[in-house]
Amino acid sequence: MDNDKALDERWMREALKEAKKAFLEGEVPVGAVIVSQGEIIARGHNQVELLQDATAHAEMITLGAAAAAMGNWRLAEMTLYCTLEPCVMCAGAMLLSRLPRLVWGCPDLRHGANGSWVDIFTKKHPMHTLEITSGILASECAALMREFFHVRREQDS
Repeated sequence: MDNDKALDERWMREALKEAKKAFLEGEVPVGAVIVSQGEIIARGHNQVELLQDATAHAEMITLGAAAAAMGNWRLAEMTLYCTLEPCVMCAGAMLLSRLPRLVWGCPDLRHGANGSWVDIFTKKHPMHTLEITSGILASECAALMREFFHVRREQDS
């Protein structure tokens, strides 16, 4: 796994493409990709409204797609890039998937599980560690969220 800022930005741009798909579908614009050995093996974006499933977050969909692609639920040697700080559910799924690295874009003040609301990663896990890099392309990720909710408020008024 490479922890290079330019590579992190490259892959986060791919996650942003997924977030834009969610935006166009009327979903909260969160996107994710999972990278293994320099290649994207899974992509996903929020589908909560489409599926009427509160668990259909971009990260959950992408984790499932990566497991299916690899034929293994253990996602060793992979990095998940997501445009928004993961919630508790998604963070837990990352730990359960044995994902070694997470890179996220902008904070989620309402649900963020890496310090914005709570931080489940402060307690050392007995068997697994997750390296976390935050704030990659944060302004672009946050701008997309602001635009989505601005449009949503205009539609509701």
